[in-house]
Amino acid sequence: MIRLSFEAPSPGSPWRKTWSSTSQVDPAGISEMELRYKYFGANVELIVDDIEIISKKKFVTLVDLALSVSHAAKRLSSGEDAALGFTESEEVILLRRDGDLVTISSSKRHWRVSAVHEELSDAFNGFVRQVHSRLIDDIPELAANPVIQRLSTE
Repeated sequence: MIRLSFEAPSPGSPWRKTWSSTSQVDPAGISEMELRYKYFGANVELIVDDIEIISKKKFVTLVDLALSVSHAAKRLSSGEDAALGFTESEEVILLRRDGDLVTISSSKRHWRVSAVHEELSDAFNGFVRQVHSRLIDDIPELAANPVIQRLSTE
């Protein structure tokens, strides 16, 4: 079982400002750097076979993670290894392709789990689509942003 999901911060959360502050700028012109590191903090959860890889208690910047997940999915589909890193943490999630399986491990924690490549790919691609959809639903002007457009094609 693979679960990769996110939750936007509630209206009372200080992280909600990372969403609402886009009203003070032109969403179509927000740079990739700002989208990756300044906007859209969210709780993200990644669980594979009851192993918590990303805790839903932790906030990460959603666009950064979605772009990283998309890139990792492409690398894995090409038979290459990949990694997911986090600005907020030194931990790196390592993804090693081995035939039809992907071995997932952490640079900081002592666990290792395997997933069927096709299932992991479906979860990764579904996550990227959900992020894109949620961002466009919340802030329609983001549809004109080239970085956000990449999420619809990746």
